[in-house]
Amino acid sequence: MRVIGIDPGLTRLGVGIVASEGSRKLTFEHVEVLTSPAGAELPARLHQLGTSLERLFDGEKPDAIAIERVFAQQNLPSVMGVAQISGIVMYLAAERGIPVAMYTPNEVKAAVTGYGAADKAQVTNMVTRLLGLAAPPRPADAADALALAIVHAWHLGRGGAPDRQRQSLAPAGETPAQRAWREAEAKGGRARRGPRA
Repeated sequence: MRVIGIDPGLTRLGVGIVASEGSRKLTFEHVEVLTSPAGAELPARLHQLGTSLERLFDGEKPDAIAIERVFAQQNLPSVMGVAQISGIVMYLAAERGIPVAMYTPNEVKAAVTGYGAADKAQVTNMVTRLLGLAAPPRPADAADALALAIVHAWHLGRGGAPDRQRQSLAPAGETPAQRAWREAEAKGGRARRGPRA
């Protein structure tokens, strides 16, 4: 099972790919950040990113795609850009028969770190550990894309439907990610913070 995670954005679009063997064991396959020039016209930017996504989808042939759900922000132009790119991803996926799942940032943080309000550094640290990477993926958009792929691969590994739209991500008991995070905090002498309600 190959899953592509996408952190959508007009200026930087993170793409991360992981493979799953049907359990929580994951293998890192690829990560990159697609870009489009901020000064270009919107149609040209969408076309540039859409063409790159087509290349990736056709070359990598994923079994599923996970994308960050558009989240309410005060920066309306940023939200619009994320929504426009998300639409392109879903259109291209539907053309190819690839199921798409959507996750909020807090869902991803809670699943990967055990803490729904984790910061970008914490997410990057856990993604690096979970995938056994020699160096943290940079920039943050790359780590976020891999985190999305990880979460959806885990979901599918638990028997979740590929076309998941919204379900609770709370697993039964402590996940390997939560255990690794707790152990990392214990080594650092910091008290573990649990997920916020």
